[in-house]
Amino acid sequence: MGITKEELLQAPADDYMNEAQLDFFRRLLEELRIETMNSIEDAKQRLASPPEMNDEADRASYEEESRLALRIVDRERRLLPKIDAALKRISSGDYGYCLESGEPIGIARLLLRPTAELCAEVKTLNERKELNYRH
Repeated sequence: MGITKEELLQAPADDYMNEAQLDFFRRLLEELRIETMNSIEDAKQRLASPPEMNDEADRASYEEESRLALRIVDRERRLLPKIDAALKRISSGDYGYCLESGEPIGIARLLLRPTAELCAEVKTLNERKELNYRH
């Protein structure tokens, strides 16, 4: 079967990114990849077959739904390379560690964002720098 989310959260720190945990995140990322691909395909199907539109209100509603669907597809399409990169980091043994500091990213953060490449501290620091450059 494999490790559960609860067991993952309760694991001691020295178990961080052991084989069972890596297997959990590999399966999680593979499921996320399949769900993302299915979502993109569903959106494409909806966009490819517009409903019959009898008036301007129907047309406006459909156009707004189409715009939203395209934004979702765009966001999910950008997620796929991040999923693939995370799967490669699992294979190389780098998964779960910050690409800048080398510190553990943490189980809780990885459960929320399994494609995370940076620990929360480095991510926050980078966002602050980005904010300062904009102003």
